[in-house]
Amino acid sequence: MSMNKVIHAAVRRDLDRFAVGLDDFREGDAARAAALARAWANFDAMLTDHHEGEHAIAWPHLERAGVPRELLDRMDAEHEVMAEGMAGARTAMAELASRPTREQAAAARSAMETLRTATVQHLDHEESEIEAFYLANDEHPEIRAMAQEFRKQSPQVAGRFLAWLTDGIAPEARSAIPVPGPVLAVLTGIFGRGYRREVAPVWR
Repeated sequence: MSMNKVIHAAVRRDLDRFAVGLDDFREGDAARAAALARAWANFDAMLTDHHEGEHAIAWPHLERAGVPRELLDRMDAEHEVMAEGMAGARTAMAELASRPTREQAAAARSAMETLRTATVQHLDHEESEIEAFYLANDEHPEIRAMAQEFRKQSPQVAGRFLAWLTDGIAPEARSAIPVPGPVLAVLTGIFGRGYRREVAPVWR
């Protein structure tokens, strides 16, 4: 499993969590609406960073490594559909926070399903076309350079990302994260505290 697929699993996990959370929303539960808004803000940032990072960092390296430009252009077109879905979900979740009703939760659930459909279709397509390339070329200079570029993050950013990524992670996915256990523990334990305090409890 590539690191890219590990990230995709976390995206799918959160989309499933939002579906359940919005289906179960109780009329007038302002505290739950605020909690879902916190979780959405985190997810919005993570998914935006992921697909923007693919466009700016991953695609140039993959093209130089041999992935056809035409395929990467199709991936970018799918990102645009996802971005439209994210905009709709962003609006609906903000409205739920300000108007915590079952009616608005249903509207947010519909917007989230639109996003979920577009996102899962893209993730499935990307994995079917590129996952094998990642695994077969993990020592390619361009793939290594790409990974190094993605690692250029502050401890604060990396810690929150890794805390989100590893929330409920399966053992086989954890083994695919190229971060030594002690380093991961420090990053998530210290710099991932915000995620663990503010977002992870939303799903417990």
